[in-house]
Amino acid sequence: MANTSDEFPQAVLGIENNTYSARNAQYWRRNLIVCVFGSFTTLVSLSMLLPFLPLYVQQLGVNSTSAIVQWSGVAFGVTFLGTALTAPIWGQLADRYGRKPMLIRAAIGMAVVMSTIGLAHNVYELVALRFAAGLIGGYASASIVMIGTQAPPERAGWALGVLSTGVLAGNLVGPLIGGVLPNLIGIRGAFFAAGGMIAIAALLTITLVREDFTNRPQSKSKQTAGAVQHPKRNYVVLGALLVTAMMVLLSNMSIEPIITVYIGQLGVAHNRLATVAGIVMACSAFGSMVMAARLGALADRVGGWNVIIGCLFATGLVMIPQAFVTEWWQLAALRGLMGMTLAGLLPSIAKLVRQAVHEQESGKMLGYLQSAQYAGQVTGPLIGGAVGVHFGMRYVFFVTGALLLACAVLDRWVKGRGRSKQAA
Repeated sequence: MANTSDEFPQAVLGIENNTYSARNAQYWRRNLIVCVFGSFTTLVSLSMLLPFLPLYVQQLGVNSTSAIVQWSGVAFGVTFLGTALTAPIWGQLADRYGRKPMLIRAAIGMAVVMSTIGLAHNVYELVALRFAAGLIGGYASASIVMIGTQAPPERAGWALGVLSTGVLAGNLVGPLIGGVLPNLIGIRGAFFAAGGMIAIAALLTITLVREDFTNRPQSKSKQTAGAVQHPKRNYVVLGALLVTAMMVLLSNMSIEPIITVYIGQLGVAHNRLATVAGIVMACSAFGSMVMAARLGALADRVGGWNVIIGCLFATGLVMIPQAFVTEWWQLAALRGLMGMTLAGLLPSIAKLVRQAVHEQESGKMLGYLQSAQYAGQVTGPLIGGAVGVHFGMRYVFFVTGALLLACAVLDRWVKGRGRSKQAA
């Protein structure tokens, strides 16, 4: 049985018969399967271009090595910027018009844009289309909104953990496919194949996903009651959860800009650097895949706050020995362990965000949660690069670990503050 005593009042949990989750109780399992497949395919499509993106940029007329590196970075990162900007908007529209239309919009939009990228004539069109993919896409974000609000409160952590596994698998498998597919069908053909794969996800979404959605604005009396049920402390709760979500991606990405150089200092031969760096980075995603659903289910049993605080402390501690490794396989093992400890955070955070707001605002807040994650994905490499340049690469692990431990202390304080106010 779920432990909700340390989280939010029962009236907020959405367990009354007229809630969105209650009306969709017969659909959420099948919808979860479709959303996992759709999230997997879209993330494969977005990440598979990593191995050949510089080659495509060169094919589009960029010649100097520095310009190829610069444009490749812009083309890759601009998609996540677009998603961060529009995720709250799509979440708010999901609250107004339903979750399924947002899934269909994201799938069809991504299928069209990914195919069109294969027709780009220059690097400016490539960047514009990648930005458009972020603006109109976001299938995984829309899936989190649907599953996070449809799954029963006592199963939400597990369901979001399973969904997170699909996302992580897509990020892990994508570069592997991208390393093989262009050799078989060409770079442009790879984009057409990606668009076709997302089109299958769109078709499955249209035909299989079910939703009983009714936009029921609250009466003034209910809004007044809701104001009592959601005191000001929930703004502190939401702020802490958004900061924590940002820290998840920040901690994972902080080492990305310097990981190849750091591995080179461990004695790895130059001709093996790229391969070993890829293995080390994949270990984190693989560790998260193994544990995401398990830790999500644990959050259902012992409470989301407990899992979040425990995972933050564990990840902060696992960061420290990464600064003292002497072999690359030691770093790989520690990154895999770090992926395991990080895995429980996002499902637990999404579960608590869902519980902290009214049902009519859940999509918008989960959208803000996605934006916070992408903010971490952007700021992580910036912080890691700056610390590595000015203080040395080992200090990246110290700084990131300290930030995670500070975040754990913050969340422990927020949890205790919520308990004391409930007692009062």
